[in-house]
Amino acid sequence: MKKNIAIVAGGYSSEIVVSLKSAEGIYSFIDKERYNLYIAIVKKEGWEVVLPDGTHTPIDKNDFSFREQGEIRQFDFAYITIHGTPGEDGVLQGYFDMIGMPYSSCGVLVSALTFNKFVCNNYLRNFDIRIADSIRLLKGETVTNEEVVNRLGLPVFIKPNDGGSSFGVTKVKEVSQIQAAIEKAFAEGNEVLIERFIQGTEVTCGCYKVKGKEVLLPLTEVVTENEFFDFDAKYNGQVEEITPARIPEELSAGIQHTTSKIYDLLGAKGIIRIDYIIPEGEEPIMLDINTNPGMTATSFIPQQIKAAGLEIKEVMSEIIENELVRDNR
Repeated sequence: MKKNIAIVAGGYSSEIVVSLKSAEGIYSFIDKERYNLYIAIVKKEGWEVVLPDGTHTPIDKNDFSFREQGEIRQFDFAYITIHGTPGEDGVLQGYFDMIGMPYSSCGVLVSALTFNKFVCNNYLRNFDIRIADSIRLLKGETVTNEEVVNRLGLPVFIKPNDGGSSFGVTKVKEVSQIQAAIEKAFAEGNEVLIERFIQGTEVTCGCYKVKGKEVLLPLTEVVTENEFFDFDAKYNGQVEEITPARIPEELSAGIQHTTSKIYDLLGAKGIIRIDYIIPEGEEPIMLDINTNPGMTATSFIPQQIKAAGLEIKEVMSEIIENELVRDNR
């Protein structure tokens, strides 16, 4: 009998628009001969399933079930593609753990850790992972312009510490812009990260591990004329994405090795993607960890899977079956 798969999208942050696009991508990638697919949309206003005829029906939060044609349907697996809260910060993972639902992404602790960039960076620093210097501000805390410049110099990136998709991010070049950028970042989250700007080549590396198998995907080089890899660069085509990246093979292999090391240090599962910057003549510096990376047809992970000569349909099946087997042990 075919398993019922929920592609869980939506969320409670500005990233909902990206999540819904990723859900469409994943729906197109997963093997429909093998699984029954439904998109489950999680919003503050309510949770609902999109039925094949386009209508929506509520989800029973007691067991994540729903009604179709008068019958109660149970899901066998949740493929989480919420970028931001509650799908990337461990909240939804905790719910699925409580009801015994296997899911695609990292667990509660890893999701919560990686969602908080400052805490995650300082954890990884202990294992000799190179990280950019930064200042964290909690709600209600302030920092003077002078302190920012003295500690980090200019330019700096000011962004939500607990968000993604470049919402609320500003590249600050002038002292006079600092406080407005902090205010903008606080509008998207409860913590703000002020991070040293590093000039270099930006690359990103995908990775997943299933029982007895490790897959390190080819790197993608990110080239944009924008000030940085912002929302328009990510989602409106204002970027050139080159896979595999135009860097020496030895350097590429080293970044893949670091990605694998971070995956294991975190105890990650499912597909993750890690972003790096390579300063000229220096070792790469880790920028960000994405435990629920974008999965539209043009996102990095599908590009890298194709460049690796893999079939994305098979990769999706590997992720799903690995967790279903784990759940049955």
